[in-house]
Amino acid sequence: MASRFSGALQLTDLDDFITPSQECVKPIKIDKSKTKTGAKIKIGEGGYFDVSSGTEQKLKKVEITLADCLACSGCITSAESVLITKQSQEELLKVFSDRKYTDSKGVVKDVSLIVISLSPQPILSLAARYKLPPEHATNKLAGYFKSLGADLVLDMTIAEDLSLLEAQQEFVQRYQDQQADPNGKYLPMLASSCPGWVCYAEKTHGNFILPYISTTKSPQQIMGSLVKQYLSRTKELTPGEVYHVTVMPCYDKKLEASREEFYNDLLSCHDVDCVITAIELEQMLDNSNMSLNDAESSSLDSPWGEGAVRRHRGSGSGGGADHVFLYGAEQLFGETDAQLVYRNLRNPDFKEVTLERDGKEVLRFAIANGFRNIQNLVQKLKRGKSPYHYVEVMACPSGCLNGGAQVRVGGGQARAAGGEAGRELVLRLETLYSQLPLATPVENKFLRKLYTDWLDGKDSDKAKAVLHTTYRAVEKSDIALNIKW
Repeated sequence: MASRFSGALQLTDLDDFITPSQECVKPIKIDKSKTKTGAKIKIGEGGYFDVSSGTEQKLKKVEITLADCLACSGCITSAESVLITKQSQEELLKVFSDRKYTDSKGVVKDVSLIVISLSPQPILSLAARYKLPPEHATNKLAGYFKSLGADLVLDMTIAEDLSLLEAQQEFVQRYQDQQADPNGKYLPMLASSCPGWVCYAEKTHGNFILPYISTTKSPQQIMGSLVKQYLSRTKELTPGEVYHVTVMPCYDKKLEASREEFYNDLLSCHDVDCVITAIELEQMLDNSNMSLNDAESSSLDSPWGEGAVRRHRGSGSGGGADHVFLYGAEQLFGETDAQLVYRNLRNPDFKEVTLERDGKEVLRFAIANGFRNIQNLVQKLKRGKSPYHYVEVMACPSGCLNGGAQVRVGGGQARAAGGEAGRELVLRLETLYSQLPLATPVENKFLRKLYTDWLDGKDSDKAKAVLHTTYRAVEKSDIALNIKW
């Protein structure tokens, strides 16, 4: 499997899925033998055996979980270079079959409700792969998951709406705080919905960059809170009885779901139990010798309004820059008809938009996709020369529509035979995205109910706890394998 991370960030050959990086280190407890000669190990059929006690005891293989990966400072890449056990299609199929799962703490739980949450980008990727209109692809996916045993298949519009509304309010508050404290580290506010970018920031730039990163949770994690805390209550189930799966455009979303910050100690569960990508869904279909076209169609479930996959104004990554810009222009400067006209800078993946009042620039926003642009952005920040108030940051060039786990319809042999090149495919996905029904967060009536009945109001402590999170710097470990020769 080809690595889809920036070449500047690769520390080893990530195409080798079985072997982690040399710098991938998991602290382990070693039980020292009481014998003077120490442990005796022999190699036999099927593995290694400890023969110190006179009887052969098979040694377990070392397993590296996603939580280990997040805690380690050995590398800055993510899920493609670790052994994934709880975030795989095999695990998902096992849960469908057994109706039970083992959580990240090793506790076996019975499953009463399996919920699938669909984000728009992988739907469009599979629609392109199987030559289906987006609506048909959505219904086919819903039918496919229900044939496997899913109880509910949901769209994520409501979580995306909540994430945008919270980001808007957070930006206005940060802008006002920066005006009151010019020496504070409030701006630019950097979007936090891309876990690849967040992981890179934590491990590479640490405490310097973290104050700038938005605390608003990504739509995936807000959806997790909705399913585990709100939906489970309406179904009269405990959160642990609900198994929540999200369908996402990149492998890094598996890392995000595994973060300790998204494990609720009171509820004893993660917000998202399993993340499946477009590529993995294609593999699941291939393994069953079927096409998505062969699946029965089913409508999406709608526990909080009409169920339909929708787009948001702006980029195919969710439109964060557009929504925050328009809201900031109105709330801070009374501009109700601000014009969103982006201009490309060094490349199409780095563009900016500004707002002027009385000939003076009062807001400058940017979209920075891909690590080359991210690194330039961070260097400007470190030199104190960043002119921006807000930046929508995505690790993948072209953003989430080009996520690392999207199906490459025109890649490899298909491209050689006249298939689509990468950029052509992204343009087609952007066209498909523009054809989805438009979501308008301020007009989502169910959000008012959620804020009132579930979150105790927009500015409540509960709303801040459920819809926001924190990040932490990961210090480099001084170990021999970290030495660069």
